[in-house]
Amino acid sequence: MPVSKKRKQNNRPTQSKNISSQMTSSKEPSPKWYIVLMSFLMIVGVLLIVLNYLTLLPGSVSRWYLWSGLGLIGAGFFLPHTSSIELFYFW
Repeated sequence: MPVSKKRKQNNRPTQSKNISSQMTSSKEPSPKWYIVLMSFLMIVGVLLIVLNYLTLLPGSVSRWYLWSGLGLIGAGFFLPHTSSIELFYFW
């Protein structure tokens, strides 16, 4: 029966990976208006869906209210990922 080769031993000690040094970033924290806008979009999206369900919006129950609410919630979730992208590039 063939014998498998033995592994070479690495005499070097393993390098410890400092997680805190990897997690630090030079980015500044998000401005307050950014956090307020994100929260506002999510809250308005949820309200739009709930008010549509309770038939308190004009035009009876409509799928457009549902999709608009889901879109606003999605925009609120997507907004933190765009912090490195210039939102108002045209200014």
